[in-house]
Amino acid sequence: MKNCIVSFLVFFLLLGASASSQDKILFVTSNQSTYGDTTLKTANHFAEIVLAYDVFIKSGYQVDFVSPEGGEIPIGYINTSDPIQKKYLDDLDFMNLFKNTYSPEAINAKDYKAVYYSGGGAAMFGVPENKAIQDISRKIYENTGIVSAICHGTAGIVNLKLTNGKYVYEEKEVNGFADAFENKNKAYYKTFPFSIEEAITKNGGNFTYSKKGWDNHYIVDGRLITGQDPTASVSVAKQVVAMLQKTNHK
Repeated sequence: MKNCIVSFLVFFLLLGASASSQDKILFVTSNQSTYGDTTLKTANHFAEIVLAYDVFIKSGYQVDFVSPEGGEIPIGYINTSDPIQKKYLDDLDFMNLFKNTYSPEAINAKDYKAVYYSGGGAAMFGVPENKAIQDISRKIYENTGIVSAICHGTAGIVNLKLTNGKYVYEEKEVNGFADAFENKNKAYYKTFPFSIEEAITKNGGNFTYSKKGWDNHYIVDGRLITGQDPTASVSVAKQVVAMLQKTNHK
């Protein structure tokens, strides 16, 4: 009888651990440190990561980071006058996460409820064409999960197709960093493999954006949530949490 009780307790402990392991959100980042093959420096956008991360952590979710190659990723666009950014910048354990991102092969899509593509110029390189990351995001989405992106992070979903062959954003409203805010005459832009806006539109998405810019503009269309620029990072994260809670994922 005693052995049966112990076995019963172990079973429920394992069950609880399994459920807890499901409360995860996956951040997609890039290993790229330059614009294309140039010497122009770029990075993942620190604010777009930490502002969303802070929302998810405080809402009870665990966050993991994946990048095309795994390992270290570059961080930039840092504003130390922002208290949340400063808080995480001074957190050595948190900053060490950027030195040890997961490779796509180490990720089990079933463990995640949502995927969040962060931006920065680095997001234009390595991520959009990575089929392993596409496969992870597809599985998360088709398992009733959420796909979200911020700013140039939307580049990461440009090639993302579902098993039915449709793009995840096809016939949906979606946004990201619009061409109107790019400086197409600058050297950095000339290294971009594509225009996010043009690619989304060409593939059947309804790309919309705020002409004012930097005004917390975001779009929710079903389980696809996208933000225009860093000012929408918190809102995108909050919308992800709200949707997960509403659909009883949490």
